Parts: sequence; C-alpha cells; structure tokens
Amino acid sequence: MTEDFLLLNPGPVPVTDEVLQSMAEPMVSHRSAEFEAVYERAQDGLDYVFEHSSLSGESTTAEGGTSLVLNGTATMGMEAAITNLVGEGGEVVSLVNGKFGRRFARIADRYASCTRVEADWGESIPVEAVADAVTDDTDVVTLVHNETSTGLLNPGTEIGEIAREHDATFVVDGVTCIGGDEFLMDEWNVDIAITDAQKALAAPPGISAMWVRHGVEERFDGEAAPFYEDLDWHLRKEESHQTPFTSAVPLFRALAVAVEDIVAETMPTRIRRHQRQAAAFRAGFEAMGLELFANADGPTELSNTVTSVSLPDEVYGDDAPDFFDGVAERNVSISGGQAHLGGQIFRVSNMGHLTSEQVLRGVRTVGEAMADAGVDVETETGVEAARAALAE
Repeated sequence: MTEDFLLLNPGPVPVTDEVLQSMAEPMVSHRSAEFEAVYERAQDGLDYVFEHSSLSGESTTAEGGTSLVLNGTATMGMEAAITNLVGEGGEVVSLVNGKFGRRFARIADRYASCTRVEADWGESIPVEAVADAVTDDTDVVTLVHNETSTGLLNPGTEIGEIAREHDATFVVDGVTCIGGDEFLMDEWNVDIAITDAQKALAAPPGISAMWVRHGVEERFDGEAAPFYEDLDWHLRKEESHQTPFTSAVPLFRALAVAVEDIVAETMPTRIRRHQRQAAAFRAGFEAMGLELFANADGPTELSNTVTSVSLPDEVYGDDAPDFFDGVAERNVSISGGQAHLGGQIFRVSNMGHLTSEQVLRGVRTVGEAMADAGVDVETETGVEAARAALAE
C-alpha cells in the first residue's frame, strides 16, 4: 500500500486541513467588514510571531512595530523594502553566501548602488569585510538570516550592530526561519523583517508578510517606489485592516488560521520542535554515512528548518536523477540544489507541522533511495540516530 504523499521541500510546505478548508468559504469583498476581520486576525497573529520568536516567549522588542500582509511572495517584500528606502544615488550593502542573498543584491542593483560582501555558498559571511563595506553613506544593509539554498543561519547580532553604528536601515530576510526559529528584533537591531506565507508559517504560497519597526517608516519614500509597493500606502490602509489593492481573500483567510495555530502552539514550543527535528535530520543523515553541505565554522550555525546534504559520488551531477527518482517513487518530495549547486546537494525541510514519524520517514526514504542508486549507506543506523535525536 502506497504511503501518503510527504512534502519535504523547503517551501511550499504542508498545510493543515483547517488551513485548506478556510479557503473554501464563500467569497466576500476585500472592502467588507468580514475581510477586515480576517486581516486583523492575520495581523494579530503575525505581530505575535514577529515579536515573540524567542525560547522564552517574551517580547523581543521594546519599541514594537507594524505587521503588513503583502499581495505577493517574499520577493515582493524584498523589493518593497529596497525601493521605499533608497533611490538613485542610494547605497546598499548586500551580504551574499547563497541564492537568496544574491537575489537581494540583484534587486538592489536595479535601484541603487550595491556593494556585495560575498562568501562561497554554504560558508560564513566575513564579518570583518562587512565592517569595511558599511560606511556612514550606506542607506541599507540586507541579510538573509536563514539561507534556504544552503541550510545556513547567518549572524544577525554582528551585522545588526554594524548597521546600527552607521545608521543604516537593517533589512532581514527571515523567510525560512520566522515561525520556526529564533528571530530577535532588538538584539539584532532589525528594522524591517520579511517572511513568506508558504514557509515556516505553514500557509499556502502567494502572499507574504513584513514587519516594520516603529519610526522606520519616516525613512520611506513611497512615491519613489513602484506603485504597487508603496509602503506608506500599505501602512495607511492597514490601519483599517485593508490593503491598497484587491486582496487575495482566500489566502488571507488561510494565513489567519495558520498564524492562529502558531499562537496556540506558542513560539517557544514551536522553536524547540523545529530545532529537535532539524537535529534529527542531521544526525540521521550523518549516521548513515552522508556529509552535510553547509559549513558552520565562523559566526554562523546550521539551519533549524532546512538541512542540506552533499550528494555522494555515485549520485553526483548527471547521476543525481537516480537518487531523486528513488525518493519520488516512495511518494516523498525533496529539493535538489539551486543554481550551480544543482546535482551537488539535496535539501529537506522540517518547516510547518511535521510529526516525528514524518521526519523518520524522510530519513529512511533518503537512505533507501541512496541504496537503490548504488550508494553504500547504513539506512537503519541513520533512522535510529534520528529517533534518538527526536527523543532528547
């Protein structure tokens, strides 16, 4: 008997039946009181997630901020942050050690002068080089905290301190960590944070969210930004729990349910669960004889929501489909590497609401598919190591 489909991609992630069912409710106007109530529910839940993502569950910010829901994925949020903060002649420093750090820099290139501080994908950002690159003329510093393409957590504290010293606005992509791991607003001096519905918030793809620290809106120039991404306008409309343009009503409903689930679970419990499951994936893959891809040396850590693993020689490059086909045959979906890492790594996610048994199934599936493709792995050893990590 075929097991149920298991989605282990780092987005979109599995969503609950309640989230799915919320999208089937009768349609209403995006200017109705019914919709405004939905937006308010989503916003209240997002405020909690953005501002209480710590192991203590206490607020991570004394100043507070405003949560916005955007009618577009997180790339829209990244572009909105850049374009509302800089114009022609503006200066951005973007930190790049993976695909999404590179995306932030490519967005900045279109609207301002962008200086990249780079490291090999999967390696630590050189903090000393960041300190050299950021000056009093820098308007914005961008960081991808959890680099989805490599499974590495980049340093928030160190980079935030540098940005604050030079009065630069610190914009952080928290797409695959917010809702699943710690995110410390004041400790990291975060001015704007961006996340996506389809990642650790465990909602459907298509909309995203942004948190703006109180006072940062004074730096916005909405008229210089793209019409659709005028954050001044978004902030004015959110006061009445609306968006400037037609809202994706079913997706807003789904997001409201998803963030209410997070509030019910509580962020400390959710963070610990994600950390435990990520440790289980790492322990399982290493115990069966595979090698993790990302290098946590330096001011960084391995991700607690995305695990990246190097493909062995037997299934490397052109031979990678032998492994990925074996995973798919077991009704499981995982991701390969992006850009030049295609055929070099695979990635699994534990974002959302995975159970311990689903994590163990993921470990077993990888081991069995590797073995079928001719890789000498110890599948059962890996599964037992993952089980032990989950029990800790």
